Amino acid sequence: MLQTSIRSIEIFKLFLPLKEPFVISLGPIKEVQNVVIRLRTADGCTGYGECSPYMTINGESVDTCFAVAQYLARGLRGHDALDIAGCVAMMNRIIYANSSIKSAFDMALHDIAAQQAGLPLYAFLGGKSDKVLTTDMTVSLGPPQKMQADAIRFQRQGFPFIKVKLGETLEADVARIWAIREGIGPDHPLSIDANQGWHTAEAAIAVLQALAPYRIAHCEEPIARHLFMDLARVSAASPIPIMADESCGDEHDAARLIQLRACPQFNIKLGKSSGLHRARKIVDLGAAAGLTLQVGGFMESRLGMTAAAHLALTSDAIRHCDFDTPLMYAEDPVVGGIRYLAQGVIEVPQVPGLGAVMDEQYLRNAEKWVMG
Repeated sequence: MLQTSIRSIEIFKLFLPLKEPFVISLGPIKEVQNVVIRLRTADGCTGYGECSPYMTINGESVDTCFAVAQYLARGLRGHDALDIAGCVAMMNRIIYANSSIKSAFDMALHDIAAQQAGLPLYAFLGGKSDKVLTTDMTVSLGPPQKMQADAIRFQRQGFPFIKVKLGETLEADVARIWAIREGIGPDHPLSIDANQGWHTAEAAIAVLQALAPYRIAHCEEPIARHLFMDLARVSAASPIPIMADESCGDEHDAARLIQLRACPQFNIKLGKSSGLHRARKIVDLGAAAGLTLQVGGFMESRLGMTAAAHLALTSDAIRHCDFDTPLMYAEDPVVGGIRYLAQGVIEVPQVPGLGAVMDEQYLRNAEKWVMG
């Protein structure tokens, strides 16, 4: 048996409270429901991965991920952990889609491979630590007064970029942005995310044009993702640059959107792409096409967001980071990992591998499944 073959696989459910509900146009999130994967190789190397399934976006839940992970574990046990491409191909043969849980395995495999290479994950991926990463902070969907108060608080906390959840009626969304601009002034960088909430191209164009005076940097996913053929029309009519999110899951989606000249920006998430292996293909495609890229996530802890931060150091085309969800946690279950500094600056671990592990006290009390 190879020393780097996968000897044991552990699957954990992770439930954690948020400081307050996080609300988007697709519905509220009241607690974290994630899955953690821990892989061990024959030589004792340990890799960690995490996913945050989103039923309305990737069609997975904590329960489906926990079940599908067991199928994937049976296929991967005994395989060489350093053969990441082979492991990804095997997972795709075992089951179609299920990008969220596949991303957790992919993350753990990359953690092991980077440790074996003696490199921080970003360096193993070909990246450099020569740029400063900063995260935005997201204003949850709600009444204008509450959203204004949150935006003011985030500005005072030093976040250089504020992201605002929208996706309801034109009148309601314009009122929200008006209130926020009244609170934080006309110059603080601001982006918006409709999460498909405006549904049709016509509705989206109307809202985007109404928001033109408010100096918005970009808008994520304005229309229903199945209407991607209409995204180019929205982009052409919008005074605000469009960033594909839900409609850009994997590299095939990215290639399609580029061919359609659908939008100038992509938002890349490991839980949509199935992990780092395929996310890097989106980065390469987007960079070659001259697009501006953002790396974000779902509701991952600092463990999952650490992997995203490593990815963000791999390309100059990645200019935006949306790594704020761990700051919404009421508890922090991670040891090591990225650190949040003043002014929204993200400090990435410089140790071999991912540089983050789960606190044993959280795993000890979690529902789990073990093989090996």
